[in-house]
Amino acid sequence: MVVTKQSIIGDVVMADDNVAPLLMSMGLHCIGCAMSTGESIEEACMVHDLDADDLVNELNMYFKANPVPRVAEAEF
Repeated sequence: MVVTKQSIIGDVVMADDNVAPLLMSMGLHCIGCAMSTGESIEEACMVHDLDADDLVNELNMYFKANPVPRVAEAEF
């Protein structure tokens, strides 16, 4: 999975729920809230005054080290 600033947080978490601790460690403590399921990474970072580029880089490093199976990736 390749994550961009336009990626929806809910889609990223659904691809691999092990990213939840990473999102929380970066400052997105609201991943369980209803808004996060339809909110882009960029939107969430603006609300929480976080650097979206840093978060995207961290997520892409995670997915590079922990590839999502092709079947799951095709669902998004």
